[in-house]
Amino acid sequence: MADDAKEPQEKKPLIEYPTIYEFKVMGRREDGFEDWVRRLFGRILGGEVSRDSIAENRSKQGNYVSLRVTVFLTSEEQRQAIYGHLHREKRILYYL
Repeated sequence: MADDAKEPQEKKPLIEYPTIYEFKVMGRREDGFEDWVRRLFGRILGGEVSRDSIAENRSKQGNYVSLRVTVFLTSEEQRQAIYGHLHREKRILYYL
C-alpha cells in the first residue's frame, strides 16, 4: 500500500530580502513633517534617506499628508523595527 501522505512543503517567505519596500505614513500637514519622517527613517536604518525616496499626497482639504517612503531593507527584523517605531510616534496618525 502506497503512502499518500505528502511531505509538508517549506513555506516561502512573503517578502524576500534584500528588497526595496514602500511604507505609507500619514500625519497632519505641518511644517517639517516630511523632513521629520525622513530623519526618523534615517535614524532607524542607520543612514541617510534621500528626499527622492519620499512622495507626498495631500488630503483634499489640505489638513493631512500621506507620505510614501521607499527604502532598501535587508531583513524582516529591519521592517518590523520600522513599524515598531512608527507605532510609537505621536505625530504619525496612521501607517501601512
